[in-house]
Amino acid sequence: MAIRIFVTGGTFDKEYNEITGQLFFKETHLPEMISRSRVTPPVAVETLMMIDSLDMTTEERLMIAEKCKGAPENQIIITHGTDTMAVTAAVLADKVGGKTIVLTGAMIPYKFGSSDGFFNLGCALAFVQALKPGIYVAMNGRYFNWNNVRKNRQTGQFEELH
Repeated sequence: MAIRIFVTGGTFDKEYNEITGQLFFKETHLPEMISRSRVTPPVAVETLMMIDSLDMTTEERLMIAEKCKGAPENQIIITHGTDTMAVTAAVLADKVGGKTIVLTGAMIPYKFGSSDGFFNLGCALAFVQALKPGIYVAMNGRYFNWNNVRKNRQTGQFEELH
């Protein structure tokens, strides 16, 4: 059974411009990460956009939902910026049924070497295969139901709402 990964950008795929000190997008690091991790289930990676989630529009979230509905795979991972991951998860819960969809991201860009993105991707790959159909967020070694998660901006970790 294949796993579809949709790339939307976020800190996961940001790179650092050493001259200006700014973060920017070039291309996704997912193929490199999958190769390095020696993933054995078949994985199809598709880049939908490369943006910061704070810049994501409602139309882009609806497009992500349509891509999920149209994907032949029932196991889907979405790499996403952490700031609005729960917002996109809510749209997916409203628009997509019958599939296991796991959103994940990173607090530190993958290219920094000390990124949590590699670990979060590994967790998402395991969770998407083990969880029943539904919408989830995988961060910090845990999974959360889409309607019971938030990013704690003080700790930089995801937590349950109640």
